Amino acid sequence: MDNSRTKLLIGEENCQLIASKTVAIIGTGGVGGMVAISLCRCGVQNFTLVDFDKVSPSNCNRQVVAWQDTIGKNKVDVLKNMILAINPAAKVNAICKRVEKESLKAIFEKQAFDIVVDAIDSVADKVELICYCKNHDINIISAMGAGNRIGLPQFHVSDIYKTHDDALAKVMRKKLKERGVSTLQVVYSSEKPIKTKGMVGSIAYQVQSCALVICSQVINKILRREI
Repeated sequence: MDNSRTKLLIGEENCQLIASKTVAIIGTGGVGGMVAISLCRCGVQNFTLVDFDKVSPSNCNRQVVAWQDTIGKNKVDVLKNMILAINPAAKVNAICKRVEKESLKAIFEKQAFDIVVDAIDSVADKVELICYCKNHDINIISAMGAGNRIGLPQFHVSDIYKTHDDALAKVMRKKLKERGVSTLQVVYSSEKPIKTKGMVGSIAYQVQSCALVICSQVINKILRREI
């Protein structure tokens, strides 16, 4: 992949550093899929993608993996092909499996990760992933809620215990506190959400803005030699 424009900003050494890192993206829907594609374009070459879900028609309004001809396919397989289409030199391990308490050990024992991106929707699975990473000193950054918002995106990098106006973060704060997790870096929106009936509503630019903030944080952590 030609990364000459990126080299103008950060230099050859930093480009090589980014390429050397291994990133796990857990959950490859709206946020996770865009994180993966953006990190690939920034020069990350080593990925593990984990998701049990298939592309559905309702994903087409926001998810990079969702096209009319990918409906019904495994999200991780579609995303792997997209990454390789951008950079054929990338190494992508696609795991079509749900990340839950019983499967975490098997996933993490096979590969060491420099950072984990948590883009899971399920609260229970999200808690188990975070606790596993915290207990094993694995760098992790978690996406909070990106739905039910339509304004100018207002995403921030923060500790979860400093978040507000985010229903998912509120639930996660309680559960993580019960599990003894004292700190967690997250990306959340400070925009007050719209109340919807039943399912959470979503729009492309909110979901993808959340993903881009996560991507920027991962790249800058690498450049600062924090991971």
